[in-house]
Amino acid sequence: MNREIKRVSSIVLAMFLALLVATSILQVFQADTLSADARNSRARNDSYSQQRGAILVAGQPVAQSVPSKDVYKFQRVYSNGPLYSAVTGFYPIDGQATGLEGALNDTLSGASNSQFFDRVNAILTGKNPQGASVETTIDPVAQKAAYDALGDYQGAVVLLEPKTGRILAMVSKPTFDPNVLASHDTEAVNAAYKQLVDTPSQPLIDRAIGGNLNPPGSTFKPVMSAAAFGTGKYNKDSQLPNLSSLQLPGTSTVVKNDNFSTCGPGNTVSIATAQILSCNIPFAELGMQLDAETIHSQAGKFGFNQDLSIPIPVEKSVYPLYTDDAQRAQGSFGQLDDRATPLQMAMVSAGIANGGKVMYPNLVDSIRSANLQTIESFTPKQLDQAATQENADTIKQMMVDGVDHGVASNARIDGVTVGGKTGTAQNGENDPYTLWFTGFAPAENPQFAVAVVVENGGGQGQNGTGNSIAAPIAKKVLEAVLNK
Repeated sequence: MNREIKRVSSIVLAMFLALLVATSILQVFQADTLSADARNSRARNDSYSQQRGAILVAGQPVAQSVPSKDVYKFQRVYSNGPLYSAVTGFYPIDGQATGLEGALNDTLSGASNSQFFDRVNAILTGKNPQGASVETTIDPVAQKAAYDALGDYQGAVVLLEPKTGRILAMVSKPTFDPNVLASHDTEAVNAAYKQLVDTPSQPLIDRAIGGNLNPPGSTFKPVMSAAAFGTGKYNKDSQLPNLSSLQLPGTSTVVKNDNFSTCGPGNTVSIATAQILSCNIPFAELGMQLDAETIHSQAGKFGFNQDLSIPIPVEKSVYPLYTDDAQRAQGSFGQLDDRATPLQMAMVSAGIANGGKVMYPNLVDSIRSANLQTIESFTPKQLDQAATQENADTIKQMMVDGVDHGVASNARIDGVTVGGKTGTAQNGENDPYTLWFTGFAPAENPQFAVAVVVENGGGQGQNGTGNSIAAPIAKKVLEAVLNK
């Protein structure tokens, strides 16, 4: 009899342990995955019965949940919604959340693994569960300046802190009001969402980190300079052929400089002068001289071809491995199949300004529980060493010269040394140009790195340039943060 009791007891104990293990796995180790699964409607509906954590900028909520009198109990509200939409995204009652709302959904809803004991404590004390708050890296002064400076242009602005990778401003236009998409009126939300999706300018796309990426044009030239200097065979005074036109080998494609002439006088031109004056032909020649893998590897060190998360997923910027000389020539001044986000081009300037160290970009400073305890805090980390200190300083000075007496003159700020590079990228024979600027300030001790992209030629078709439209936008943003 005792033997049978022991056998049954052993089976019951084994079943209990199995249940305990399975429950622990679900509650602790798989909680994030399950709660993030869009098919988990129960988890989604439950999240509306508790107060969702706030998204903060300089300690002030730009997204928060307030009590509502309907079945959902809480309403998501966005302060200055259009201003911060590229950062917050939106949280709909039925559908996929975007921005930080989507990327940190488990944290904001209180369902992350790190908040397990908070959930247990809420059950034991009878308190209503509450999600964690997210303190962003955004500087409200920088964000407002970027938003205002971009005006009615279609494009984006990103401002970085070179030494840490903290994102101080991230603006995309045209923008939208997240409040409309967070409404509890399903019919109104669906109608608003359809209207936004059907709008040709696609306001829901965050152009700062995604969408149909643009060729970076001449803003890629500092990457090429870094690739050349990194071989040890070139320096800023290395000479390249100075032609007024260049027919690429094996093709009918002819490369010209923007001035349709040579890059200054003489039969040859230095790499420094070619970058300062933003001449395409010398860089096409340089691209054909360099090994394909050398350029590809250099681009990767700045962040191209890498999957990044800030923690919002970032569309991968692309520099292909051009094994064909003619293709590599075009890719060497940011054309053909080169594609980049404004975040990527800000990282290029930030890396050069930071002595060649490219820091991993980040949008979140800290995560705090409902009782204000810090759950996670941001620690700067290096993505790669894209150039030596010496080579980075050389390119930095070339970018300063580009603003002082080159083709990036509209980024000059009185009393401040600014470094920068413009870009006027082609998109097709008759298509409007994409206009760029990327740079940093103050050059002696860079505190800020910026990138601006303006799509559709800024409304000027093929008549606008990076210096005429993008550079003044960057100037206004840098002035705002430098004058704080």
